[in-house]
Amino acid sequence: MKRIAVLTSGGDAPGMNACIRAVVRAGLHYNLEVYGILNGYNGMINGEFVKMEFSSVANIIQRGGTILKTSRSEEFKTVEGRTKAYEHLKKNAIDGIVAIGGNGTFTGAEIFTKEHNIPVIGVPGTIDNDLYGTDYTIGFDTAVNTALDAIDKIRDTAVSHGRTFFIEVMGRDTGFIALSSAVAGGAEAVLIPETETKLHDLGEMFKAFEQSKRSFSIIVVAEGDEEGGAFEIQKKMLKLHPGLQSRVTILGHIQRGGSPTAFDRINASMMGTGAVDALLDGERDKMVGVENNKVVLTPFHEAIFRRKPVNEYFLHLAEVLS
Repeated sequence: MKRIAVLTSGGDAPGMNACIRAVVRAGLHYNLEVYGILNGYNGMINGEFVKMEFSSVANIIQRGGTILKTSRSEEFKTVEGRTKAYEHLKKNAIDGIVAIGGNGTFTGAEIFTKEHNIPVIGVPGTIDNDLYGTDYTIGFDTAVNTALDAIDKIRDTAVSHGRTFFIEVMGRDTGFIALSSAVAGGAEAVLIPETETKLHDLGEMFKAFEQSKRSFSIIVVAEGDEEGGAFEIQKKMLKLHPGLQSRVTILGHIQRGGSPTAFDRINASMMGTGAVDALLDGERDKMVGVENNKVVLTPFHEAIFRRKPVNEYFLHLAEVLS
């Protein structure tokens, strides 16, 4: 292997730049040529290749987003699109690829590598932390800290006005951000897709607070909760508890931005270097992750489709400490 390429695909996540930096500098350390592919799989289809040097990734480890840009490619889902992408890889003599992204990125990579027999190693860059085969995905820790900062600020207003705040965080299919930020933020309740939401019990909690003269509370809601997002939960609770003084805050895309935490920078650096090591070791069709502070490899199919459970003890903490 003499020449590799790196791309970022799907939603951006804090720490992607730290990972790009690690891939480039590890590749150069091993005397490889390293190319960046701009705009994800669309860039591969359109031949947007840029040669990366040591200086290309200077002063980016602290930056959010991705210097390579990202996109969601509908064309790459077609045979014709993937064939065009492969032609550009051949033209640029690329021997292996590091793909940084989430489920969609790895699904495309798995199909592509089987069709065209080119090694691809994936790196889990997604704030959702929903990929099996790693303790934490790149960007998750930063997203949780961003949500926590917002929860802390909102609590000041909740206390001052004696209100309940329903705070919606990202998590369409999983509640990792919601659960961690709720425990760290001292929330009175957390609603996530992995557990059944019992609105009656939530209403009883509000009644108990009322009787004890407690006037404020913080309820963290994952956007994918089966009872709906924060606005829908508030609407249903007002039917059960008409006197509830409440507001809704949806944190949205602020959770995807910002400077990555030290943890995300280190995690991304380990994974980026591990991805280059994996390619040089002849690995393919696998995601690199970090479990118990050790770099591990998981087949794409398992990383995508095997369900990653939430921390049961965190659920226990959320219940006991609320």
